[in-house]
Amino acid sequence: MKNIVSMRWLLARMYETDVAIVDCRFLLGQPDAGREAYEAGHIPGAVYLDLEKDLSAPVTEHGGRHPLPDPAVLSNRLAKAGISSNSRIIAYDDQGGMNASRLWWLLRYLGHEQVYVMDESFSAWQNAKFPVTTDVPVQIPSSFEWSLHPQMLASVEDVQQASASGSAVLIDSRDARRYAGLEEPIDAKAGHIPGAVNYFWKDVLGADGRWSGVGALEERFAKLGKDDAIIVYCGSGVSACPNVIALEEAGYTNVRLYSGSWSDWISYEENAVATGEV
Repeated sequence: MKNIVSMRWLLARMYETDVAIVDCRFLLGQPDAGREAYEAGHIPGAVYLDLEKDLSAPVTEHGGRHPLPDPAVLSNRLAKAGISSNSRIIAYDDQGGMNASRLWWLLRYLGHEQVYVMDESFSAWQNAKFPVTTDVPVQIPSSFEWSLHPQMLASVEDVQQASASGSAVLIDSRDARRYAGLEEPIDAKAGHIPGAVNYFWKDVLGADGRWSGVGALEERFAKLGKDDAIIVYCGSGVSACPNVIALEEAGYTNVRLYSGSWSDWISYEENAVATGEV
């Protein structure tokens, strides 16, 4: 798999000079938990990037709960953390790859190709008795140049068109109960975007918590045409990112992220809401 690397792959390369390791642990509703976990122990050399402070912009009326960060601000943050345009970046978390995948997507959006998500999780790394430290690495400022790839992004207008006309397949990455509108623990309205189909993001992982292989991912998305235009969303543009990776692994090339996702969709009064199962 070209976007996922094993723990052993990272173990063998973690001290190479061009490798940048990023700890992306974060718990929704507990904004300090990720940094506290990092301070309690992390992979040697890893820097910490916070989902809400570093990988999102401040919340406004539209744009959802985790708006995309300003590219210049994010690239400056990466450079300050010692991450350069030439770095091979490996992201990990303890949330099944959800937050690490957000960093993967953002870096690809900035035009950085050499970015990977570590398979499994920090807990698995620890359980394997691989090295863990509380030392925070000295961060020597670097330079991170970027070139946006706007074709990776879908606007609310694109999603409205896809919902109305079927111009793109809409994939809802949330769990089935939230998709059906049976429960909504976070956002103001329950349900899904009319016409969307449900592919829960956690189903990209096997029972062992590892990413499924290419064959299994191809099987998972078999109902979709390889040439279909696909727009992926979730609650706030974070848990959709593992589905974007999985679709790329399975050979889908026309995949966009609706970054504002459900929380942005319902911020427009005129947008329709569907409930139940399709």
